Amino acid sequence: MRQFTIHAAKTNLSKLIEAALRGEEVVIAKGSRPVVRLVPVSRGSFTIGLLKDRLGTGPDFFEPMDEADLDAWEGEGVRVP
Repeated sequence: MRQFTIHAAKTNLSKLIEAALRGEEVVIAKGSRPVVRLVPVSRGSFTIGLLKDRLGTGPDFFEPMDEADLDAWEGEGVRVP
């Protein structure tokens, strides 16, 4: 663990960031008391088409609705108290 004062951290911030990205533990202290640890932000891997062929097909929203669904959508036959 490498510990730096706030003044030293401000002076060498880019070097400390590089050290944290390499996996080193970088701690910034106020006086002799550690207050902050620099850690790299984890990046999630995003894959396009990850669920392709696993979900099946969804509804076709361009197809006309059948009469029962259309009536329910338009509120036909629904009683309001």
